[in-house]
Amino acid sequence: MKGARRAWDAALRISPAQPVYRRRSSARLAALAYHGIDDPGRFEEHLDHLRRVARPVSLDDVIEAARGQKVLPRSAVLITFDDGDRSVLEIAMPMLRERGMPSVAFVVAGLLDTDIPLWTAEAAELVAVGVRGGRVPSPPEVVRTLKRLPDAERLARMGELRRAAPNGTRLTPQLRRDELRILESAGVAIGNHSLTHPCLTRCPEDKVVHEVSSAHDILTEALGREPRSFAYPDGDRDEGVRGVLASCGYEAAFLFDHRLSPVPPPDPLGISRVRVSSGASLDRLRIVLSGLHPAVHRLRGVDERR
Repeated sequence: MKGARRAWDAALRISPAQPVYRRRSSARLAALAYHGIDDPGRFEEHLDHLRRVARPVSLDDVIEAARGQKVLPRSAVLITFDDGDRSVLEIAMPMLRERGMPSVAFVVAGLLDTDIPLWTAEAAELVAVGVRGGRVPSPPEVVRTLKRLPDAERLARMGELRRAAPNGTRLTPQLRRDELRILESAGVAIGNHSLTHPCLTRCPEDKVVHEVSSAHDILTEALGREPRSFAYPDGDRDEGVRGVLASCGYEAAFLFDHRLSPVPPPDPLGISRVRVSSGASLDRLRIVLSGLHPAVHRLRGVDERR
């Protein structure tokens, strides 16, 4: 599967469409959505490539552009990380700092100072070791199914998976609160990614408010100031969720829709991002940056969300 995917990416990269899309994309913002750093060597190649062909910008730059106070450069790139994996601190931060490249890490505030895994990773692991949720055959499919459930049902299913696990849940060290200021001092802005990472559009209104505001309070205390940005868990939002963010004073919120963003972003609380993993080939990165990969996947109806 990986070999076929790499061959497909290479074919798109040398296709006549790539230079056409690359010219178009230079007037747009490529907000790259990473998660953890699973392949440090390849991620370093990504950063060096971005430094050669793009203009890395900061969260502040994007917010000011959305307000009409600043013009982003052509080929602007914003590097973002979802979930607050420790590898952002231990691996990505030194690489970014060495190159003077800003970024944003969206943190699941309820995991700070714990060894609790993110529920999506926990569910995948429980299924992988033999615990099955219904008749869904693979860990990724189980996670996708859980994300589509009403939140109370998702929580109930997670409880069933945990009770059926022979050895319990594996501990996963998370970021500590005092490490958030270390990240920010190195140019990694901290944003809100909710309290526990539910799909907010599957939650009742009172839980949406709790997920956003409780995480906001935790991050405010840890940072000594209010966070300015939010990333929707799994990219899902509706007008109710957007309204909660607006009431909390958020200045930017990011989707997970695998699209380049117009410049300036027409809706500061709905800025598009393109998905990329740290282990993606440079061919994949090139066709993501150009917008060709997102365009092809929209035509094919593919959803790569985790």
